[in-house]
Amino acid sequence: MTLSCFRAVPRQGHLDRVKKIHGYLSKMHHATITIRTDAPDCSNIPVKMCDWEHSCYADTKEAIPLDAPKPKGKPVTVTSSFDANLCHDLISGKSVAGILHQLNNTPIDWNLKLQSTVETATFGSECVATRTFTEQVIDLRLALRHLRAPVNGPTMVLGDNESVINSAAIPHSKMHKRWVALSYHRVRHAVAAGIINVHHIAGKKNPADVLSEHWDLPSVWNAMKPLLF
Repeated sequence: MTLSCFRAVPRQGHLDRVKKIHGYLSKMHHATITIRTDAPDCSNIPVKMCDWEHSCYADTKEAIPLDAPKPKGKPVTVTSSFDANLCHDLISGKSVAGILHQLNNTPIDWNLKLQSTVETATFGSECVATRTFTEQVIDLRLALRHLRAPVNGPTMVLGDNESVINSAAIPHSKMHKRWVALSYHRVRHAVAAGIINVHHIAGKKNPADVLSEHWDLPSVWNAMKPLLF
């Protein structure tokens, strides 16, 4: 993603980086994504059931299409993880958001891209990332329903920034930073509607870390291993 910004006028340094990428890919040729239909084990993650009745999101519900066909087959569980890297692009100062979606235990969609705004704090870049994945989760759940797949409960969302998780999951939290207020309310709307459940996990266990930051292989091997091997 970072190198693609320089594909119009590449320099010698960019070619050297591309060679390193090819060298990495040659070592990972035996990696593969396996279709795993078993549901993920989330029993060790405490589920917080909050009362949103006395908030501005009291009447919020998930918009389920009336023309969706009747679901068939076994229910599927959607799990998403996200992370943001502040000032990823040293030229523009923009952050990058990494998002990974899993259907049961199978990775089905992942993306990383520069954010359109320049954030001056990690909290702001993480809030923008939460809004992005929330919109993707809503689209994914809608697509699954039109494919007649029964969606099992809210989507489990995992992030490693505890401040962002608490601001989204706790009804009585307040947003004092007006420039991220729209992202803040978008995510809380989805939480109150029962579309997503957001939970905090350690950064070393967050698979989206692999997408958002510059890492060497030993640092991310434990996160990559269950996804590709």
